[in-house]
Amino acid sequence: MQAEYERLSARGVKFVQEPTSMGTVTTAVFDDTCGNLIQIAAMN
Repeated sequence: MQAEYERLSARGVKFVQEPTSMGTVTTAVFDDTCGNLIQIAAMN
């Protein structure tokens, strides 16, 4: 997850939630510039 977060951030994606561990999953949330928040998740 951290590598994908860094890859997307380097391309200008604005995250509203950095990668956060939530037990067995890590999530991050970004703004798609159209008013939608997109959550990505990865199993730990």
